[in-house]
This record gives sequence, C-alpha cells and structure tokens, in this order.
Amino acid sequence: MCLAIPMRLTEIREDRGVAEAGGVRREVGLQLLDGLTIGDYVLVHAGFAIQKVDEEEARKTLDLFRELGQDF
Repeated sequence: MCLAIPMRLTEIREDRGVAEAGGVRREVGLQLLDGLTIGDYVLVHAGFAIQKVDEEEARKTLDLFRELGQDF
C-alpha cells in the first residue's frame, strides 16, 4: 500500500523544494512536476512531489488524517 501526503510548498530551489504539513517540513524532489509555485499543495510520496492538488482537497485529506489520529 502506498500513501501520499498533501503538503504545501514553502521553498523552491531548482528541482528541490521544502514542503510543510502540520508543522513538519521536508525536503522534496520536484523533478516530476512543472509549473509549481510557493504555496501550491502537492502530494508527496517517497520524498517526491507526485501530483499537484487544490487547497480544498489537501485540507480535506489532512483533516481526515487528523480524525484518524495521524497528525500531519
């Protein structure tokens, strides 16, 4: 089973970036996506942003994780 976490991009440096969710910050690879800007929400899996998602969908998913007892 694979799990991707929605995270908000806070920094972009060429093909790497920093993403944040629930106070947790991670360096992520941005090589798989084009046209990202700071503030975009992306699904992060295995250290890579694999899909851009809208903020509403990201927040719904993060709220669901919180309901399940996972703080992201």
